[in-house]
Amino acid sequence: MTRRQALVAGAATATGLAMPTAPAPAADLQPYASYWYPDTLPSGTPPPGVRRRSLRAWAPAGDPDLPFNRATVPLAPRFVPPPPNSAARRDEARISALVAFAPTSGNPSQGSATADYYALTHWAYLDELVFWGGSSDEGLILAPNAPVVDAAHRNGVPVLGTVFLPPTAYGGRLEWTRDLVRRDADGGFPLADKLVEVARAYGFDGWFLNAETGGGDARLGADTRDFVAYLRRRGGPGLRVTWYDAMVISGDIAWQNELNDRNSPFFRAADTMFLNFNWSRTGLASSGELARSLGRSPYELWAGIDVEANGWDTRVDWDAVVPAGRPHVASFGFYRPEWTWKSLPGTDRGPAAFHARDDRFWSGASLDPARPEPGPGPWRAPAASVADHSTLTSLPFATTFNTGHGLGWYERGVRVADAPWNHLGLQDRLPGRRWVVRTAGAARPVVGFDFADAWRGGSSLLIDGVGSGDGSESAFPSTVELYAARLPLSPATVAELAHRTDPGSAAVRVELAVALDEPDRFSYLPVGDLPAGGGGWTTATIPVARLLRGRAAATAHVLGVRLTVPDGGRVRWRLGELALHDGSPVPPGPPDAPAVTASTRNPDGTAALRLTWQPTKRTSGRAPTPVRHYELHQVVPGGRRRFLGGTCGHAYYVPALRRTADEEATRVEVRAVDELYTASAPASVTHRW
Repeated sequence: MTRRQALVAGAATATGLAMPTAPAPAADLQPYASYWYPDTLPSGTPPPGVRRRSLRAWAPAGDPDLPFNRATVPLAPRFVPPPPNSAARRDEARISALVAFAPTSGNPSQGSATADYYALTHWAYLDELVFWGGSSDEGLILAPNAPVVDAAHRNGVPVLGTVFLPPTAYGGRLEWTRDLVRRDADGGFPLADKLVEVARAYGFDGWFLNAETGGGDARLGADTRDFVAYLRRRGGPGLRVTWYDAMVISGDIAWQNELNDRNSPFFRAADTMFLNFNWSRTGLASSGELARSLGRSPYELWAGIDVEANGWDTRVDWDAVVPAGRPHVASFGFYRPEWTWKSLPGTDRGPAAFHARDDRFWSGASLDPARPEPGPGPWRAPAASVADHSTLTSLPFATTFNTGHGLGWYERGVRVADAPWNHLGLQDRLPGRRWVVRTAGAARPVVGFDFADAWRGGSSLLIDGVGSGDGSESAFPSTVELYAARLPLSPATVAELAHRTDPGSAAVRVELAVALDEPDRFSYLPVGDLPAGGGGWTTATIPVARLLRGRAAATAHVLGVRLTVPDGGRVRWRLGELALHDGSPVPPGPPDAPAVTASTRNPDGTAALRLTWQPTKRTSGRAPTPVRHYELHQVVPGGRRRFLGGTCGHAYYVPALRRTADEEATRVEVRAVDELYTASAPASVTHRW
């Protein structure tokens, strides 16, 4: 396979991904992420589990899975803080990533019962995420599922669906391209209108167009160019279009690996263009010059970098894209960075092992964006060259360091569900810089996400290191910078932390580190001392008024923690929650009108349910904090609750509700959860056995 073919084969073989999924119940109530053909369907019997559908025939009112696939988190505004190292640039190279989270077909709409999942968390370095996939046997047009979009939007990253028209060698048919760009009697493009309608109905941000089916002519090339321009115009400023460098204006498939006169008509019609992988130093330079001559930024060109096979061992001419000492030439276009998950050894596919590898991919071998030292091999991590982003601009803010997957589910430090799970929509806003640590000596604690215990969700932040007690070769005191921010502070602002030490840990003194006015000058607020030997979770509330020193307001630019080990010894300290808010927030009201819209009995005696509800209503008086997501629990005899799952939307699928004893009916409670993780009163619905 040539590098030019890598993009093609990756999509064409998307059904071969090793993504475990639960079998659908008998009545097939399980909702899946949507995929379509433009219009004409293949002949013959589809593969098992594949539902072949025409986009031309799609309508929101006739889509029973739409409530489960609709993203609800708005695209958050974000800013670029001062980079942690001098080589990272603002307002220059950006990063797009093409990610196949799961197969084209059989991709559950709302997560699944496994922690073995690509739980992307390095949103701070991304400017665009493409929900990658498609195959000639299943479907060519993919709408992103809601958990991916909700997680990306929470971090200010737009998400694009994929339109993939494969080469004939991979089953592509030119009639699919002609179906897509067929005009109506008025000269418009009905399927472009459908793509706009899908994006708006599902709540994502645009489309990645990849036309690679050969045999076209100049008429098809012109129609395709006009289709791209029409799609962008009809979508308006809220819809993005990225064009992949394959078709040229003559209608031929001829990868150019640069921007030139043969493919620039598509670039002019689109927002950005993904250049094929065989670019050269001179080709990128001339591409940037041509982009400028067209009145466009060279950073609207993604230089394709195929990391699917070799990850951080991929050889790249980095100086051709992000030269040192000169302006960047183009942006990055990573193809399949989920290599960090796919290439995990079979002996350790746990979530902690995945995040350690993913941190190395994005931050580098040093695992510190403030000093992104080159490691072994050819890799130059994004943090070495590209400035990160943050969405922390308003209160309330809270995180429980939940990465969107786990080996169980915790509520206030208590494990309330034992099954592994994934659902990116439940992911918190996580530290963008992994991990900036300031220590007095050469030693440095290990910082990362851990899944053996949590305050809430499935994970917590674990800091592991050794303090000598006399300061020599000690990893402590250490200040761990967690969040770049522009958070407004007032005399009413309080910080809340939930933390603990593991058994065998030394005693730890904990302080909240806040940088005001200047990002590298910290003030410290005492949180408390944890005794040696470990113990349960401890919560602390800390007024921040003393940091203001009489001022009416200030801005927190960095949030972190400082750990000191007075007596020395090994430290294993967990941070389970960090929150900042003003006053006493008003909790949300309960959701309205929950209902079971469909149910069936599974072969093992459990029940599969589809539930819906209306958004929570505003309460009278002071406005409640916004609803972050909804959580569902099963009420079991004796009053205990069993966690079933959560979602940001207003519909949820329960794959296996377990009957307790011989009860005639089971009550399911739905609660609204706000940005501080305060739950509303429940709204209940009953399933009768």
